[in-house]
Amino acid sequence: MRIIIQRVLSSQVTVNGEIVGKIGRGLNLLVGIAETDTSIEIDWMVRKCLGLRLFSAEIGGEKWEKSVQEIQGELLVISQFTLYGDCRKGRRPSFSNSASPNVAQSLYNLFIEQLKNSDLRVETGIFGAMMEVNINNDGPVTLLLEKERI
Repeated sequence: MRIIIQRVLSSQVTVNGEIVGKIGRGLNLLVGIAETDTSIEIDWMVRKCLGLRLFSAEIGGEKWEKSVQEIQGELLVISQFTLYGDCRKGRRPSFSNSASPNVAQSLYNLFIEQLKNSDLRVETGIFGAMMEVNINNDGPVTLLLEKERI
């Protein structure tokens, strides 16, 4: 499983001209599910996303001392199968390491469900849809979080 974590001042996702998810200060999470992922990876990723200290106590501060939970931030979760695009050969990416749509959607929904247990506001895109994502990145802070099944 791979997640691009972006610390944001705001973020929103639009589908067919309609805003379907919108947050203020918090994390924008682009989520890729691999064919080998299970609920074990989901549990670990949820704990990491909620617990990473990526925020200052004040907006614009420099010290990273608080997690998204500690600041009562918001989460925007967007499915992103292209995170498993392999561009090493040829000119067209291969997505053979991405989970099948049925498996990916089930694990993506489990990830969202577990994030909602945190009592933070969780917004989402629409799985499998063409989406426009507007990100007001704070910092900018963008990190890759990866959990491969061994």
